[in-house]
Amino acid sequence: MSEGDADGRSWRGRALSVLQWVVAVGAFWYVARGIDWSTTRTELATLDAAVIVGVLAITAAEFGSRFAMWHALLNGLAPTDLRTTATVDLVIKFVNHVVPSKASGHSVAPLVVRHYTEADWAEAVSVAGLNTGLYAALYGLVALVGLGLFAPRLGDGWLVVILLSTGVYLVAGALVLLAGRRMNAAGRLASRLGGLLGRVPRVGDRLAGVAGALPSFTVDSAGVFRRLSAAPSVVGIYALGWAGTLMIFPGLRVWLLLTALGGEFSPALLLPVVLVTAYSVTVLPLTPGGVGVAEASATAVLVALGVAPELAPVVVLLDRTFGVYLPAVLGWLPAANLDFRELFARGEEESE
Repeated sequence: MSEGDADGRSWRGRALSVLQWVVAVGAFWYVARGIDWSTTRTELATLDAAVIVGVLAITAAEFGSRFAMWHALLNGLAPTDLRTTATVDLVIKFVNHVVPSKASGHSVAPLVVRHYTEADWAEAVSVAGLNTGLYAALYGLVALVGLGLFAPRLGDGWLVVILLSTGVYLVAGALVLLAGRRMNAAGRLASRLGGLLGRVPRVGDRLAGVAGALPSFTVDSAGVFRRLSAAPSVVGIYALGWAGTLMIFPGLRVWLLLTALGGEFSPALLLPVVLVTAYSVTVLPLTPGGVGVAEASATAVLVALGVAPELAPVVVLLDRTFGVYLPAVLGWLPAANLDFRELFARGEEESE
């Protein structure tokens, strides 16, 4: 590649990054404009102590379920202590918020696993790939249920975006799980998918990049993948951890905050499904980690489903703060000690 081509790509990359953050700021403005800040400050300052303790307890339990997901995967290879599991999870969470999309963030996961554990490269790729495949498949299936239940009540614009993001999750999950078992078939399917996504107006190149960021398996890593994916102790515990992290605890936190502020959602039992569906837009490469766009989507969905417009953005911002931004900030602490250039170089050497 010539120096001019490299400079051109670097310039376009910086311009795209700036554009993504402009979109994120605009999405935050969309959310913030519906909040009466003075009233909100007063209401939050007078929250009952039991509510605050409840939110903190739910968030602590959510961290436990989050770590259980990686603990199940890593222990499928070898006994792994909780500290290592937590570090791997938090670093990857941080990375997901400084790269264009979750798919790109998950593509860094093998490097993080390899760095913090004794796994070889094939095992690291397998574990990271299984995490991506299971996460995406579960997310897509739950979001699809949510669309089936609530699609008629959503605005056309958000409905299209959520349909697209749900489709990306389903296809990505299927591709990765297929790749771990039948590499040749998955490779052909991924190539065709990249070509189709590339034709989508405006965001086609970015969507095609999502397909390109999915894990690639060697014969050795595919063998490890098949073994882990067939183990109920791995997949079952992972699925329970996923449900706690993405559904149960966020649903409880939003319900508790909403009722404490005088709002309601009915039926409350479906709130976890609603949140998964609304937050599904984070997979699209619109902003780093879905920052801003996820808040805008969840606010719009909750309002469409009957939550008071002045309360929906407040509980969404609080939920995202405790469930997403807090883990990402905590992940920055260990990530700051990593040399990602060295990790990438090492990964390229070991994958050759």
